[in-house]
Amino acid sequence: MKYEIKNQPFTVLTLEMERGESVKCQSGAMAWMTPGIRMETKTGGLGGIFKKAIVGESIAQNHYYAEQSGELTLAKHSPGDILAFNVSETPIIAQKTSFLASTEDVTMDIYLQKKGSVGFFGGEGFLMQKYSGRGYVWLEIDGAVQERQLAAGESLIVDSGYVAAMEATCSMDIESVKGFANVMLGGEGLFNTVVTGPGRVWLQTMPINALAMSLYAYMPHPTSNN
Repeated sequence: MKYEIKNQPFTVLTLEMERGESVKCQSGAMAWMTPGIRMETKTGGLGGIFKKAIVGESIAQNHYYAEQSGELTLAKHSPGDILAFNVSETPIIAQKTSFLASTEDVTMDIYLQKKGSVGFFGGEGFLMQKYSGRGYVWLEIDGAVQERQLAAGESLIVDSGYVAAMEATCSMDIESVKGFANVMLGGEGLFNTVVTGPGRVWLQTMPINALAMSLYAYMPHPTSNN
């Protein structure tokens, strides 16, 4: 199976599928396809439903089977990028709701941060997604993407929400922002995320919550009659 990612920031993923190949993808991701590709919706049983509900993914996934060679194009739900990962080489930890598609032999599990404080205070969340198995997974990234390679013990301090994905060899923790004025007036929140190597980390430039807040300022708001 060949793939091409294009048209950033309104990004699409085009898969060139040979007869007998198949992929699974997020509900509603299909933009267009050629004849001869069959769709089948599956939930993955109670265990699969529970895991997907916990991390905010759609309960059902669409599986596309190539009954003859053809093309399947998937689109992001919001402006941004799409990243491809070969999880046969190394498992990937990703933010919730980032799944777009994968080959059939890729599995998604709930990834729990080792330190509970990350879950209660860190912007990346206590629950993330871990992808492993054999094949490719394609993930949705908010905005543009920056990749950093961290050596063993090397850390990077990241504002909450900007970590899109990291290799499973990396670890994540939080640290509090120091200083009353920094917390109250700095606009960066109470905590930062600390990612420590070894491994690669992918950073996104426009987390969807930051985009939503930016747009909110320009939306009309109802006025009170009182």
